[in-house]
Amino acid sequence: MNKVEVIAHDCLGVEAVMAETRHSFAKHTHEAFGIGFMHSGAQKSASGRGMVEAGAGNIITVNPREVHDGHPIGNAPRGWNMLYFDPDLIARAASDLSDAVTDQYEFTRPVMDSPAVRHCFGALFDAITNGSQESARLRREEMLLLMLHHAMIGPGEPTPKSNVRQAVAHARIKRAKALLDDSPTHSHSLDDLANATGLSKFQTLRDFTRATGLTPHAYLIQRRIDLVRTMIKSGNTLANIASAAGFADQSHLNRHFVRAYGLTPGRYARAIRTN
Repeated sequence: MNKVEVIAHDCLGVEAVMAETRHSFAKHTHEAFGIGFMHSGAQKSASGRGMVEAGAGNIITVNPREVHDGHPIGNAPRGWNMLYFDPDLIARAASDLSDAVTDQYEFTRPVMDSPAVRHCFGALFDAITNGSQESARLRREEMLLLMLHHAMIGPGEPTPKSNVRQAVAHARIKRAKALLDDSPTHSHSLDDLANATGLSKFQTLRDFTRATGLTPHAYLIQRRIDLVRTMIKSGNTLANIASAAGFADQSHLNRHFVRAYGLTPGRYARAIRTN
């Protein structure tokens, strides 16, 4: 069993995925907030908030550009439904939740066993994947706000202000990240990054990896995959995307895309273009 399917729907700013797979996902990131429901099996994963395990009935979360992976526990596949939200959409919801005091939001728990979040997620996933934008709009808005509220403040959990994520990059490393973020197709060197940070090449490599969970090269590959996803959504042809995104060739792109997301760029493109 190895099924990863992007579900067609009409809700802007949201990607819905259903998966049932034994695939081991390599370290990767998403540009979006992700929250999902594990309905079968179990998995372990390294996240920006530590090593975690999740099983059937658990809620799993990921923040934008949070490095994580995923491996099945045991021989059976594990299954989950997942929603990925554009950061702007979550920022608007966070502003609403905080009465416009802030638009900042972050999932503080990579795994949750919360009936309230589970209920809201199930209702939201159904409203997005089985309802039209017009008929399900209110339901979607209600469930999104309630889900984020319950995910942010759980039973016995500290408030979000006391749960600021520990993996905050040093200002010098942020300059190196910005260099890769701003020009992911460029052939960067450690010298380039060291010049940006003002550190030695070794210090840059060490501190960058500590801050992000990825080496600079692995981070650059992920940024190129992000670019590929954007180009696919914009209607670019797969024949032109690999080289335009900085990959050596189509097989080079395919290998990294499958390792990260469990499906080929072609399958992803076909799913996206049916939305």
